[in-house]
Amino acid sequence: MLNKGLIALLPDLATFILVVNKGSFTAAAKELGVTPSALSKLITRLESALEVKLFERTTRSLLITQSGQKIYQQSVIMVNAAQQALDISNAEHSEPVGTITVAAPKAFLSIVLQPIVTPFLQRYPEIELKLKVSDGEIGLLEQDIDIMFRLTDAPYENLISRELGKVNLSLCANPDYLLDKGTPCHPTDLRQHDCIYLGETRTDHIWDFVKGNETHTIPVTGRYAVNHSQMRLNGVKDGLGIGIFPDFVIKEAVRNGEVIQVLKDWTIKGNYHGVIAMQYAPSKYMPTRMRVFIDYAIKHLPI
Repeated sequence: MLNKGLIALLPDLATFILVVNKGSFTAAAKELGVTPSALSKLITRLESALEVKLFERTTRSLLITQSGQKIYQQSVIMVNAAQQALDISNAEHSEPVGTITVAAPKAFLSIVLQPIVTPFLQRYPEIELKLKVSDGEIGLLEQDIDIMFRLTDAPYENLISRELGKVNLSLCANPDYLLDKGTPCHPTDLRQHDCIYLGETRTDHIWDFVKGNETHTIPVTGRYAVNHSQMRLNGVKDGLGIGIFPDFVIKEAVRNGEVIQVLKDWTIKGNYHGVIAMQYAPSKYMPTRMRVFIDYAIKHLPI
């Protein structure tokens, strides 16, 4: 049985989760409609009840302690269980209701996912949809995500994964650029070309190629680097060099003849190569709003 002390702690633990997720007392207080000082006193009360220090406070930052991290993880499980209880009730409604937070890489979100957003929200008027750009590693619980889309050859094993298709990396160039500079026939030929890369990390200009038992790691060079797929593609269209993209990014440009794929018989290894995986936490009682989004995405995504 639950004792009175534990029951009294439950609201404070839920508030503690919000502070961690928001990263500051100010942001969490704004969300709750209370003052930061009142929220700070609540956390102090919780620390006293638990007899552990949850945060290291400074004038500039709020850092969760190791003990705080462990309590946070257990508190999230508790809140998720409470959410499931609410979701069971919501499932009784004739129309799905509530908020869904979906994360996806920037290019996938804008090119593939965006076209289904409006018709989905029109179909389900009681659902609120929040989209988040996630070009790096992301955690469902830590960032309050319901569903994530990942382009990877290694989907998270602890999550449910629905494979929606394959994604490959492709090289392409403007036809006029290839007439002027020549078409590369082998990955090593790229050393003689202007290449457009992300420029986010020190290794973005190093491209890996595989064909059968043959592999090549090529450090490319170029005068233009940008970590935005559409801007990078525009640079390719404008003849600034050869670019590397997930195939869905260049599909229309290839069809229109604006760019030509090169080295098509080679596999390019890197981020966003593998499967298109829609992933979410396993749950015995999936909220209706999530179920209808998953079904809608499987049926309507233009993959």
